[in-house]
Amino acid sequence: MRERFDVVIAGAGPAGAQCARDLAERNYEVLVLETESEDEFPRQSNKSTAGTFMSAMTGFAIPDDVVMNYTDDVVLESPNDHYVRNQTGAVLEFAEFKQWLVSEGRDNGATYRFDSRVSAPIMENGEIVGVRYDGDEEAYADIVIDATGPAAPLAKKLDVCNLQRDRQAIGIEYEFEGVEVDHDDYADLRDAMMLRLDHDLAPGGYSWIFHTGEDTAKVGLCYIQNGSHQKYAKDGMGIDDYLEYWLDSDPRFDDAEKIEGTQAHRGSAHIQPPDSMSTDNFMAIGDTVPTVDPLWGEGIHKGMKSARAAAATADSALKPDEPDTSAENLSIYDQLWHSEVAPKHNARLMMTELLYLAPNDRYDQLMEDLRSTGQDTLRQINGGDRRAIAKLTHLSDMPILVEYARRRLDI
Repeated sequence: MRERFDVVIAGAGPAGAQCARDLAERNYEVLVLETESEDEFPRQSNKSTAGTFMSAMTGFAIPDDVVMNYTDDVVLESPNDHYVRNQTGAVLEFAEFKQWLVSEGRDNGATYRFDSRVSAPIMENGEIVGVRYDGDEEAYADIVIDATGPAAPLAKKLDVCNLQRDRQAIGIEYEFEGVEVDHDDYADLRDAMMLRLDHDLAPGGYSWIFHTGEDTAKVGLCYIQNGSHQKYAKDGMGIDDYLEYWLDSDPRFDDAEKIEGTQAHRGSAHIQPPDSMSTDNFMAIGDTVPTVDPLWGEGIHKGMKSARAAAATADSALKPDEPDTSAENLSIYDQLWHSEVAPKHNARLMMTELLYLAPNDRYDQLMEDLRSTGQDTLRQINGGDRRAIAKLTHLSDMPILVEYARRRLDI
């Protein structure tokens, strides 16, 4: 007798667990398959910086119990300057946050199976009808959802998303104690989340310090291994080397030590637009079809919003009297993604790519531009407002714009 559910979800990260939470609350039979073992979930290495803002906290009823530190400001640093914006946020304890989401889903009736690696779709008449996991185990469903992140084994085999590895960002982070978050020579990072644009430290990317209370902080960096990274990279240095270089050269880390018992947090994300997000009986969510804000990222919030859009689409498709999980009907999810999850996605992606192309001295100018244009500019840029982006553009930016156009045209 083959096992059957309304929905099978591959991956128990923020997107997969949130989707299960929403669907189980609507009384659907939901199975979540997660590669990691439950007693180690999530692995130390599979964690996130987990900075978010109050819209995510209230929108998804995230409890105080999983917050390491509430923050008052967001800070942008350049090599020689900084900009501060007052904006309340929260740095989550990522493991506890993910465990809470799983618990919420289970309380609503979702079934979780850990140590269960999804390997392939089960196809019938050219359509996905289930998944194979742990070798020869099978689970069938009316709708299958890929929430496995950049690995995306199901989306790739169904030719959905079509994301390219050369536009994938990689990142590393540690948790430290002894960080001087109020150093006289830098912005005050007490109760703040900071991103630093500086090719010397993160060529073709950015680095960060997220205060987690007292003298502790999450410290890391990421970059895309594309032409911009290659232009600014130091010979022979990998991502671990860049983090060590920053720790050695920044006086805020003179007395910093990695917190005992913690390991490196590593991750990756695509910085590119997905071709599609759904097909017959199938949707891809979270970091499988990622979107980030140009300056603050907030990938967790976006992933959970995509999960909620997929759950709403599934609820509409699985009507008891006349279920319809065709590609045409599930394309409602694509529409919701573009309107609710990632509005003005192309403009936001453009700003992200332009940022990584800019040289260090342009980052210093950006801080001055942000001060002169007002507090709302940052919010407008992250929202993909082309007029706000234009306000920050100078004639001297023409070489950056030309390089961006060349890369988009692959010439």
